[in-house]
Amino acid sequence: MRRTTLARVTAAIVAALTIAGGVGSGPVASAASATASAAAAWPSPSGQKAVGATINVSGTLDGKMVRHYGTGDLGSGGQDEGQDPIFKLANGAVLKNVILGSPAADGIHCTGTCTLQNVWWEDVGEDAATFKGTSSSQTMTIDGGGARSASDKVFQHNGPGTMNIRNFQVDNFGKLYRSCGNCSTQYKRNVVISNVTATSPGKTLAGINTNYGDTARFSGITIVGDSSKKIVICEKYRGVTSGEPTKIGSGADGVNCVYSSSDITYR
Repeated sequence: MRRTTLARVTAAIVAALTIAGGVGSGPVASAASATASAAAAWPSPSGQKAVGATINVSGTLDGKMVRHYGTGDLGSGGQDEGQDPIFKLANGAVLKNVILGSPAADGIHCTGTCTLQNVWWEDVGEDAATFKGTSSSQTMTIDGGGARSASDKVFQHNGPGTMNIRNFQVDNFGKLYRSCGNCSTQYKRNVVISNVTATSPGKTLAGINTNYGDTARFSGITIVGDSSKKIVICEKYRGVTSGEPTKIGSGADGVNCVYSSSDITYR
């Protein structure tokens, strides 16, 4: 008797879904899809740690979701170039499960290949993280996490190599990524941005220097609250080694800025 009742209930549910627009479609499926595509909730810190001098990281450091914030020489909260970072990562280092509070100084510096896993910036200081080093084969991977209140840049790319930004969210920002426009030594740089949610207000997802052969590739981008589509996906510059770079265009071109309309979703 119980099996018969269960079968009838199941059949009724399937029928209701079919009437509403078919199994796998309609309001129920749409809600499930929206839930799946929603950005992860911002985490609460497990504790707090004041940082008065840069923390050097080699190997793997698990911050266990403690909020780190600058104090003393790292506590000005200004936007000046040349500030020291809260964390400095050696080649091959991994930093994970960290929250950077305010002030965050110059965030994180990577001196070679590095990974930032589940790192969150509550209020970006001068930059959230800067990719340095000198090898064209080096990679900086940002996997998970998010950043808020970046009046200028979130990720700054000064050295050569490739930056991967994935499974990330950014709110209220200037540029999510910028290939250095006026470093004294310039390189070809690449960025791959995937599964990223960007919430307005914001200006640009990526700024690259096409005269040095930079590339930016995008997929799975969700932009929230920008119905007028003011956020620029890919901005092109003519980089320099002194002075100021020149903005020369924007938009997909299949060579330097690589994406299609299906790679960008607005909601």
